[in-house]
Amino acid sequence: MQINDPIYGAIEIQEPVLLDLLHSGAMQRLHGVLQHGITGLIGLTQPITRFEHSVGAMLLVRQLGGSLREQIAALLHDISHTAFSHVIDYVLDDHDGQSYHDEMKETFVATTDLPGILARHAYDWTDFMDESTFPLLEQPSPRLCADRIDYFLRDCVGLGLAAQEDVDRAVADLVVGDGRIALKTVDVARWFGNTFMQADDASWANFREVGLYELTARAIRRGLVLGVIVQDDFWLTDEALWHKLQTAADTTADAELRSLLALVSLDTQFVWDEANPTFCVSTKLRAVDPDVWQDGVLRPLSVLDPVFAARREAYLSGKQGAWPMRVIQ
Repeated sequence: MQINDPIYGAIEIQEPVLLDLLHSGAMQRLHGVLQHGITGLIGLTQPITRFEHSVGAMLLVRQLGGSLREQIAALLHDISHTAFSHVIDYVLDDHDGQSYHDEMKETFVATTDLPGILARHAYDWTDFMDESTFPLLEQPSPRLCADRIDYFLRDCVGLGLAAQEDVDRAVADLVVGDGRIALKTVDVARWFGNTFMQADDASWANFREVGLYELTARAIRRGLVLGVIVQDDFWLTDEALWHKLQTAADTTADAELRSLLALVSLDTQFVWDEANPTFCVSTKLRAVDPDVWQDGVLRPLSVLDPVFAARREAYLSGKQGAWPMRVIQ
Protein backbone atom coordinates (compact mmCIF):
# COMPACT_ATOMS: atom_id res chain seq x y z
CA MET A 1 0.00 0.00 0.00
CA GLN A 2 1.27 3.47 -0.86
CA ILE A 3 0.13 6.23 1.45
CA ASN A 4 0.27 9.76 0.08
CA ASP A 5 0.31 11.91 3.18
CA PRO A 6 0.25 15.74 3.08
CA ILE A 7 2.79 15.92 5.91
CA TYR A 8 5.23 13.08 5.21
CA GLY A 9 4.80 12.48 1.48
CA ALA A 10 4.50 9.17 -0.36
CA ILE A 11 5.38 6.18 1.82
CA GLU A 12 4.98 2.51 0.91
CA ILE A 13 3.72 0.11 3.58
CA GLN A 14 4.64 -3.55 3.06
CA GLU A 15 4.49 -5.05 6.55
CA PRO A 16 1.54 -7.51 6.65
CA VAL A 17 0.56 -6.62 10.23
CA LEU A 18 0.29 -2.93 9.40
CA LEU A 19 -1.71 -3.66 6.26
CA ASP A 20 -4.14 -5.87 8.16
CA LEU A 21 -4.53 -3.30 10.93
CA LEU A 22 -5.16 -0.50 8.44
CA HIS A 23 -8.02 -2.51 6.96
CA SER A 24 -9.47 -3.59 10.31
CA GLY A 25 -12.99 -2.62 11.28
CA ALA A 26 -11.68 -0.80 14.35
CA MET A 27 -9.36 1.41 12.28
CA GLN A 28 -11.93 1.98 9.55
CA ARG A 29 -14.36 3.38 12.14
CA LEU A 30 -11.91 6.25 12.69
CA HIS A 31 -12.70 7.54 9.18
CA GLY A 32 -15.97 8.73 10.76
CA VAL A 33 -14.47 10.27 13.90
CA LEU A 34 -13.29 13.84 13.44
CA GLN A 35 -10.33 15.18 15.35
CA HIS A 36 -12.30 18.32 16.27
CA GLY A 37 -15.56 16.53 16.89
CA ILE A 38 -18.64 18.67 16.52
CA THR A 39 -16.84 21.74 15.15
CA GLY A 40 -15.52 19.65 12.29
CA LEU A 41 -18.95 18.17 11.66
CA ILE A 42 -20.70 21.54 11.39
CA GLY A 43 -17.92 23.07 9.27
CA LEU A 44 -16.19 25.42 11.71
CA THR A 45 -12.89 23.53 11.53
CA GLN A 46 -11.23 21.30 8.97
CA PRO A 47 -12.69 17.75 8.90
CA ILE A 48 -9.44 15.96 9.80
CA THR A 49 -10.19 12.41 10.90
CA ARG A 50 -8.73 10.31 13.68
CA PHE A 51 -7.77 7.82 10.95
CA GLU A 52 -5.62 10.42 9.17
CA HIS A 53 -3.96 11.44 12.43
CA SER A 54 -3.37 7.84 13.54
CA VAL A 55 -1.76 6.94 10.24
CA GLY A 56 0.27 10.15 10.45
CA ALA A 57 1.60 9.31 13.91
CA MET A 58 2.61 5.89 12.59
CA LEU A 59 4.36 7.41 9.58
CA LEU A 60 6.25 9.87 11.76
CA VAL A 61 7.45 7.12 14.11
CA ARG A 62 8.47 5.16 11.02
CA GLN A 63 10.33 8.10 9.51
CA LEU A 64 12.24 8.61 12.77
CA GLY A 65 13.42 5.00 12.84
CA GLY A 66 10.91 3.62 15.32
CA SER A 67 10.50 -0.14 15.58
CA LEU A 68 7.62 -2.01 13.99
CA ARG A 69 6.12 -2.44 17.47
CA GLU A 70 6.15 1.29 18.05
CA GLN A 71 4.62 1.87 14.61
CA ILE A 72 1.79 -0.49 15.59
CA ALA A 73 1.33 1.36 18.88
CA ALA A 74 1.24 4.68 17.03
CA LEU A 75 -1.32 3.43 14.53
CA LEU A 76 -3.57 2.23 17.35
CA HIS A 77 -3.01 5.05 19.84
CA ASP A 78 -6.36 6.79 19.16
CA ILE A 79 -8.37 3.65 18.42
CA SER A 80 -10.68 4.14 21.41
CA HIS A 81 -11.60 7.74 20.63
CA THR A 82 -15.34 8.16 20.85
CA ALA A 83 -17.68 9.90 18.46
CA PHE A 84 -17.06 13.66 18.64
CA SER A 85 -13.63 12.93 20.19
CA HIS A 86 -13.08 15.16 23.24
CA VAL A 87 -16.71 16.31 23.40
CA ILE A 88 -17.36 13.11 25.36
CA ASP A 89 -14.90 14.30 28.00
CA TYR A 90 -17.19 17.30 28.47
CA VAL A 91 -20.15 14.94 28.79
CA LEU A 92 -18.34 13.17 31.63
CA ASP A 93 -17.12 16.42 33.23
CA ASP A 94 -13.45 15.82 32.42
CA HIS A 95 -12.96 19.13 30.62
CA ASP A 96 -9.40 19.60 31.85
CA GLY A 97 -8.10 16.02 31.75
CA GLN A 98 -9.73 14.79 28.52
CA SER A 99 -8.59 11.23 29.14
CA TYR A 100 -11.72 9.10 28.71
CA HIS A 101 -10.48 7.42 25.53
CA ASP A 102 -7.26 6.43 27.32
CA GLU A 103 -9.13 5.10 30.35
CA MET A 104 -11.41 3.01 28.14
CA LYS A 105 -8.80 1.86 25.64
CA GLU A 106 -8.23 -1.68 26.88
CA THR A 107 -11.94 -2.29 27.51
CA PHE A 108 -12.84 -1.03 24.04
CA VAL A 109 -10.08 -2.81 22.12
CA ALA A 110 -11.08 -6.13 23.69
CA THR A 111 -14.42 -5.85 21.86
CA THR A 112 -12.89 -5.21 18.42
CA ASP A 113 -11.21 -7.27 15.71
CA LEU A 114 -7.75 -6.04 16.75
CA PRO A 115 -6.80 -8.79 19.27
CA GLY A 116 -7.43 -11.48 16.65
CA ILE A 117 -5.51 -9.63 13.93
CA LEU A 118 -2.52 -9.05 16.19
CA ALA A 119 -2.59 -12.67 17.40
CA ARG A 120 -2.37 -13.90 13.79
CA HIS A 121 0.88 -11.97 13.54
CA ALA A 122 2.18 -13.34 16.87
CA TYR A 123 1.56 -10.18 18.89
CA ASP A 124 -0.21 -9.86 22.24
CA TRP A 125 -2.61 -6.94 21.84
CA THR A 126 -2.27 -5.92 25.48
CA ASP A 127 1.38 -5.01 24.85
CA PHE A 128 0.20 -1.97 22.89
CA MET A 129 -2.21 -0.51 25.42
CA ASP A 130 0.31 1.42 27.55
CA GLU A 131 1.54 4.23 25.32
CA SER A 132 4.11 5.38 27.89
CA THR A 133 6.25 2.36 26.95
CA PHE A 134 6.71 3.84 23.46
CA PRO A 135 8.80 7.00 23.91
CA LEU A 136 8.64 8.27 20.32
CA LEU A 137 4.86 8.01 20.31
CA GLU A 138 4.10 9.45 23.74
CA GLN A 139 5.80 11.74 26.23
CA PRO A 140 4.46 13.68 29.19
CA SER A 141 3.53 17.27 28.43
CA PRO A 142 5.16 19.62 27.49
CA ARG A 143 7.65 17.45 25.57
CA LEU A 144 7.36 16.68 21.88
CA CYS A 145 6.10 13.28 20.78
CA ALA A 146 4.68 11.83 17.56
CA ASP A 147 1.10 12.25 18.75
CA ARG A 148 1.44 15.99 19.54
CA ILE A 149 3.60 16.71 16.53
CA ASP A 150 1.23 15.10 14.05
CA TYR A 151 -2.04 16.62 15.23
CA PHE A 152 -0.37 20.03 15.44
CA LEU A 153 1.13 19.90 11.94
CA ARG A 154 -2.21 18.79 10.46
CA ASP A 155 -4.10 21.56 12.20
CA CYS A 156 -1.76 24.51 11.78
CA VAL A 157 -2.14 24.59 7.99
CA GLY A 158 -5.93 24.27 8.13
CA LEU A 159 -6.09 27.02 10.74
CA GLY A 160 -4.10 29.36 8.50
CA LEU A 161 -1.18 29.51 10.93
CA ALA A 162 1.44 27.95 8.65
CA ALA A 163 2.22 27.27 5.02
CA GLN A 164 3.25 23.89 3.66
CA GLU A 165 6.87 25.04 3.52
CA ASP A 166 6.76 25.75 7.26
CA VAL A 167 5.54 22.22 7.91
CA ASP A 168 8.17 20.74 5.59
CA ARG A 169 10.91 22.68 7.40
CA ALA A 170 9.65 21.49 10.78
CA VAL A 171 9.55 17.84 9.71
CA ALA A 172 13.05 18.09 8.25
CA ASP A 173 14.34 19.51 11.55
CA LEU A 174 13.08 16.62 13.68
CA VAL A 175 15.69 14.36 15.26
CA VAL A 176 15.80 11.63 17.90
CA GLY A 177 18.12 12.22 20.85
CA ASP A 178 18.34 10.00 23.93
CA GLY A 179 15.28 8.15 22.64
CA ARG A 180 13.09 11.27 22.45
CA ILE A 181 11.97 13.51 19.62
CA ALA A 182 13.64 16.90 19.49
CA LEU A 183 14.49 19.61 16.99
CA LYS A 184 17.91 20.39 15.60
CA THR A 185 17.70 24.18 15.66
CA VAL A 186 16.46 26.82 18.07
CA ASP A 187 14.75 28.74 15.27
CA VAL A 188 12.50 25.84 14.29
CA ALA A 189 11.89 24.96 17.94
CA ARG A 190 10.80 28.56 18.56
CA TRP A 191 8.46 28.44 15.54
CA PHE A 192 7.08 25.15 16.78
CA GLY A 193 6.48 26.34 20.34
CA ASN A 194 4.93 29.67 19.38
CA THR A 195 2.73 28.27 16.60
CA PHE A 196 1.55 25.44 18.86
CA MET A 197 0.25 28.04 21.32
CA GLN A 198 -1.45 29.90 18.47
CA ALA A 199 -3.16 26.67 17.40
CA ASP A 200 -4.33 26.05 20.96
CA ASP A 201 -5.80 29.53 21.16
CA ALA A 202 -7.32 29.33 17.67
CA SER A 203 -8.92 25.92 18.07
CA TRP A 204 -8.15 23.40 20.82
CA ALA A 205 -8.81 25.89 23.63
CA ASN A 206 -10.74 28.44 21.61
CA PHE A 207 -13.60 30.25 23.38
CA ARG A 208 -16.16 29.58 20.64
CA GLU A 209 -15.16 25.97 20.10
CA VAL A 210 -15.25 25.23 23.83
CA GLY A 211 -18.74 26.73 23.96
CA LEU A 212 -19.92 24.49 21.13
CA TYR A 213 -18.36 21.46 22.83
CA GLU A 214 -20.23 22.26 26.05
CA LEU A 215 -23.56 22.68 24.26
CA THR A 216 -23.08 19.39 22.42
CA ALA A 217 -22.13 17.67 25.66
CA ARG A 218 -25.30 18.95 27.31
CA ALA A 219 -27.37 17.61 24.40
CA ILE A 220 -25.70 14.21 24.75
CA ARG A 221 -26.31 14.20 28.51
CA ARG A 222 -29.95 15.03 27.88
CA GLY A 223 -30.15 12.15 25.41
CA LEU A 224 -28.74 9.82 28.05
CA VAL A 225 -31.29 11.00 30.62
CA LEU A 226 -34.12 10.44 28.14
CA GLY A 227 -32.76 7.01 27.27
CA VAL A 228 -32.67 7.76 23.55
CA ILE A 229 -28.95 7.05 23.52
CA VAL A 230 -26.78 4.86 25.75
CA GLN A 231 -23.11 4.99 26.65
CA ASP A 232 -22.26 2.27 24.11
CA ASP A 233 -23.34 4.76 21.43
CA PHE A 234 -20.21 6.78 22.24
CA TRP A 235 -18.32 4.42 19.91
CA LEU A 236 -20.49 5.16 16.90
CA THR A 237 -19.21 7.59 14.28
CA ASP A 238 -19.86 11.32 14.60
CA GLU A 239 -22.59 11.38 11.98
CA ALA A 240 -24.32 8.28 13.38
CA LEU A 241 -24.51 9.66 16.91
CA TRP A 242 -25.57 13.09 15.66
CA HIS A 243 -28.33 11.53 13.54
CA LYS A 244 -29.51 9.50 16.53
CA LEU A 245 -29.79 12.64 18.66
CA GLN A 246 -31.57 14.59 15.93
CA THR A 247 -34.03 11.76 15.36
CA ALA A 248 -34.69 11.50 19.08
CA ALA A 249 -35.40 15.23 19.30
CA ASP A 250 -38.03 14.85 16.57
CA THR A 251 -39.66 11.71 17.93
CA THR A 252 -39.72 12.65 21.61
CA ALA A 253 -40.53 16.32 21.08
CA ASP A 254 -38.34 17.02 24.10
CA ALA A 255 -38.03 20.81 24.27
CA GLU A 256 -34.69 20.80 26.09
CA LEU A 257 -32.99 18.43 23.65
CA ARG A 258 -34.39 20.33 20.67
CA SER A 259 -33.19 23.64 22.09
CA LEU A 260 -29.68 22.37 22.78
CA LEU A 261 -29.29 20.79 19.35
CA ALA A 262 -30.51 23.99 17.68
CA LEU A 263 -27.78 25.93 19.50
CA VAL A 264 -25.05 23.70 18.08
CA SER A 265 -24.75 25.92 15.04
CA LEU A 266 -22.37 28.29 13.29
CA ASP A 267 -24.91 31.03 14.03
CA THR A 268 -24.56 30.70 17.79
CA GLN A 269 -22.30 33.25 19.46
CA PHE A 270 -20.56 33.23 22.84
CA VAL A 271 -19.59 36.24 24.92
CA TRP A 272 -17.64 36.57 28.15
CA ASP A 273 -20.17 37.52 30.81
CA GLU A 274 -19.18 37.22 34.46
CA ALA A 275 -22.46 38.75 35.66
CA ASN A 276 -24.93 36.56 33.77
CA PRO A 277 -23.27 33.51 32.22
CA THR A 278 -25.24 30.69 30.65
CA PHE A 279 -22.55 28.40 32.03
CA CYS A 280 -18.93 28.46 33.20
CA VAL A 281 -16.57 26.00 31.57
CA SER A 282 -12.86 25.22 31.61
CA THR A 283 -10.82 23.21 29.15
CA LYS A 284 -7.47 21.51 28.70
CA LEU A 285 -4.66 23.87 27.71
CA ARG A 286 -1.87 22.74 25.41
CA ALA A 287 1.54 24.41 25.05
CA VAL A 288 4.69 22.44 24.26
CA ASP A 289 8.26 23.22 25.32
CA PRO A 290 10.26 21.59 22.51
CA ASP A 291 13.60 20.00 23.28
CA VAL A 292 16.56 21.05 21.13
CA TRP A 293 19.33 18.51 20.47
CA GLN A 294 22.61 20.40 20.88
CA ASP A 295 26.05 18.82 21.21
CA GLY A 296 24.55 15.50 22.21
CA VAL A 297 22.32 16.99 24.93
CA LEU A 298 18.55 17.64 25.08
CA ARG A 299 17.81 21.21 26.18
CA PRO A 300 14.25 22.57 26.52
CA LEU A 301 13.55 25.66 24.46
CA SER A 302 12.44 27.47 27.61
CA VAL A 303 16.01 27.18 28.93
CA LEU A 304 17.54 28.39 25.68
CA ASP A 305 15.02 31.20 25.11
CA PRO A 306 13.76 33.02 28.22
CA VAL A 307 11.44 35.17 26.07
CA PHE A 308 9.64 32.03 24.87
CA ALA A 309 9.51 30.71 28.44
CA ALA A 310 7.81 33.91 29.63
CA ARG A 311 5.39 33.91 26.69
CA ARG A 312 4.41 30.30 27.34
CA GLU A 313 3.86 30.91 31.05
CA ALA A 314 1.78 34.02 30.35
CA TYR A 315 -0.36 32.13 27.84
CA LEU A 316 -1.13 29.28 30.21
CA SER A 317 -1.80 31.46 33.25
CA GLY A 318 -3.99 33.81 31.21
CA LYS A 319 -6.35 31.05 30.08
CA GLN A 320 -6.62 28.99 33.25
CA GLY A 321 -9.86 28.58 35.15
CA ALA A 322 -13.52 28.42 34.21
CA TRP A 323 -14.70 30.84 31.52
CA PRO A 324 -18.09 32.52 32.07
CA MET A 325 -19.97 32.14 28.78
CA ARG A 326 -23.25 33.64 27.74
CA VAL A 327 -24.83 31.93 24.76
CA ILE A 328 -26.45 34.15 22.13
CA GLN A 329 -28.55 32.66 19.35
